[in-house]
Amino acid sequence: MLPNDDIRARLGLRPVINVSGTMTSLGASIVVPQAIETVASVLGQWTEMSDLQRTASRTIARLTGSEAGCVTASCSAGITLAVAAAMTGRDLAAIERLPDTSGLRNEVVVQAGHLVSYGAPIDQAIRLSGAKVVPVGQATSAYAYQLAGAITENTAAAVYVASHHVVEYGQIPLANFIATAHAKGVPVIVDAASEYDLTGFLAAGADVVLYSGHKFLGGPTSGIIAGSRALVRAAYLQNLGIGRGMKVGKEGIAGVIAALEAWENRDHAGIRARERKALDVWAKTLQGRPGIAARITPDPTGNPLDRLRIDIDPNIARITAWDLADRLAAGDPPIIVRDHEAEHNYLFLDPCNLHPDEEAVVARRVAEELDHAAAAPAPLVSSFAERAMRLEAGLLNWPD
Repeated sequence: MLPNDDIRARLGLRPVINVSGTMTSLGASIVVPQAIETVASVLGQWTEMSDLQRTASRTIARLTGSEAGCVTASCSAGITLAVAAAMTGRDLAAIERLPDTSGLRNEVVVQAGHLVSYGAPIDQAIRLSGAKVVPVGQATSAYAYQLAGAITENTAAAVYVASHHVVEYGQIPLANFIATAHAKGVPVIVDAASEYDLTGFLAAGADVVLYSGHKFLGGPTSGIIAGSRALVRAAYLQNLGIGRGMKVGKEGIAGVIAALEAWENRDHAGIRARERKALDVWAKTLQGRPGIAARITPDPTGNPLDRLRIDIDPNIARITAWDLADRLAAGDPPIIVRDHEAEHNYLFLDPCNLHPDEEAVVARRVAEELDHAAAAPAPLVSSFAERAMRLEAGLLNWPD
């Protein structure tokens, strides 16, 4: 039963419990109360947007250690705008011509192992500016000499992706990536959409760092561009060109300011303790279950966040990781797990987006589904290939 004030009931939406993480497809995060209050307050007022962005710039600079900052529609938009900024600078005529890059340095180097999808391809976000993507190395192997060799007189920027999506080995370390690009006079743009650390990338020498305003920060859907004054200014000026379609509203900018200010005073240790409590509840629930191995694992990019990894032997548990994920998602209440690697027969439970006491609901539902599989007349084992095609078909059938 949903609370009477749960807007999802009024809109006819499923009351999902999110143990997948800060996923855009699930609404990204629970917006912090300070941002909700600020958004509600600013929506009914006129404001000069350039001044609001100046206020945001000061707040972003204070929190990240950057010279300046601005807010845009999303981190994906930030990638496009930062690359555009590296190509045009503050040349207003060039800004109006994009994505026509005639006469501009228009190549962007990226490690092949970083050309991943976060829901859309990284390289598409770069190409939207008119830039040409130049892959460096191979998917599982990249070296500084390959980066240096890929940089030419046409190179406008080097993009580095910090994400759990990228290949986890054989990549150029950030310090070497920055040093090599700077030795060739090329600025480095870091996509840190889902990263907790607001200062480390700039401190390491990156020229621009892009953050999501709505993931760990808990602001409204938005992107943050932080870095050198010249490049941030040039990114902001893209609002006169290709950035117009990526503009952010007053509520987004004001909400990010509030979320950043709340971040300064957040009880990070208390949040970690609540997350650990959920992990312990889940691990205890799964302990000793046949065919199930559960262990707490750290975030692969170094964020101060742990998840519970559940490895499943379908021959013993009588269910696959993907079938468990699908049954949880279809149940009451719907529970969405982190199943990006389910074909390897494991999934994750992420505790960072739970409302109070939801960890107990998750534990109960997981136990119910495992008990059901153990008692079922036949194993609950479906074809992963057929599931993949079914999910694709579902995308193509929207809005039906």
